[in-house]
Amino acid sequence: MTRTDDEVSGPDGAIGPDGAAGPGEVAGPTDEVAGLVLAAGGGRRLGGRPKALLTHRGRPLVEHAVAVLRAAGCTRVHVVLGARSGDVRERARLAGCVLVDNPGWEEGMGSSLRAGLDSLAGSGARAALVCLVDQPGIGARAAGRVRAAFKDDTSLAAAAYDGVRGHPVLFGAAHWAGIAASATGDRGARAYLKEHAAEVTLVECGDVAQPYDIDTEADLARLE
Repeated sequence: MTRTDDEVSGPDGAIGPDGAAGPGEVAGPTDEVAGLVLAAGGGRRLGGRPKALLTHRGRPLVEHAVAVLRAAGCTRVHVVLGARSGDVRERARLAGCVLVDNPGWEEGMGSSLRAGLDSLAGSGARAALVCLVDQPGIGARAAGRVRAAFKDDTSLAAAAYDGVRGHPVLFGAAHWAGIAASATGDRGARAYLKEHAAEVTLVECGDVAQPYDIDTEADLARLE
């Protein structure tokens, strides 16, 4: 089930100076590449605190992820919600986003990726730029570089950190069905990207982003 809020949102300060786009890194806004935030997880290793609602720079973490994608040029942003989705809707400013319910969120990230890609079907988007809600060290510069790798519906691209593939990732629409078919458990698109490694454009982002995850209590120290 999807829902579109009818206002334009986004606190300008959600990204901060480290997320500012550099010259030539972010193409102009277009609906061809839609942003997709996977924000359904329940934060099991965080005592059951959904990552979407963790506070970062004074606001829920999900707002930061949405702002990153918008600053990278995505005018359409879909957000997949699961754990405590009602609280996320109430507390986070997500106006203008398409909110996607994933009732199977406990199955893992694969189910959220499937729900998100399914929500983009028929939207006119030719690619999805996918961000994880728990990586606040990745800002608009990295997202913009990966988005700029879009060529057509067959594009596959991913940020790389010292040559190691990471997030965000860009999936051309021609790949959505194959990715959805292989996305199970917490693997997401890992198996599909491994199978199609020769087609993936790696975009080095280690100079502008830090790809850490907020997974444990110790990781909370990275939030601001």
